Amino acid sequence: MGIAERKQKEKESLRREIIAAATEIFIRDGYDGFSMRKVADAIEYSPTTIYLYFEDKGHLLREVCEDAFRQLGDAVHKARSSAADPIDGLRKGLIAYIEFGLSNPHHYEVAFVTPKAAELGQEAYPFEGSMGERAFGMLAESVAECMEAGTIRRGDVATVAQTFWAGIHGVTSLLIMHEGFPFVDRAKLMASVVETMIAGLRA
Repeated sequence: MGIAERKQKEKESLRREIIAAATEIFIRDGYDGFSMRKVADAIEYSPTTIYLYFEDKGHLLREVCEDAFRQLGDAVHKARSSAADPIDGLRKGLIAYIEFGLSNPHHYEVAFVTPKAAELGQEAYPFEGSMGERAFGMLAESVAECMEAGTIRRGDVATVAQTFWAGIHGVTSLLIMHEGFPFVDRAKLMASVVETMIAGLRA
């Protein structure tokens, strides 16, 4: 490995470390309590180093949200890639979404549950062209494929996709935020929610 390549790998490693530390602080302290100095202290670097990677607080927090959506999108994509047909792809994608949230509750909270992401505002975190748009786009794509295959009723793709999203977001948020509730087996509940939604839209 050459010097330039090694330096690039070191920069990428530090960038990921910064984002990971920022995620923890963002969740714990909220937007107002977040600072570049706190991130620097957490990873034992100077604030000046943080600014070499991220121009300001908004830029760093936008990347925190992007990282959460990127990981979610990757999980959904991987699940869909093993599907036997469009409806199986939809089913696996929905389940993968829920499983990601339950396995990565902090990332999920940053992206969806707490008001912290909303505090960034549309200008700081525009949806268009973001990883969030990519993740939702996969769901919309699955819905369109199922309609084309005739396995769910034809209709407005965006409306149906958002209906599915509302359902899976609901069960994911409940399971994360209300651990004390006597839920039935998680896998059973997840399957029930997904199959009920799909059944309601069958062609």
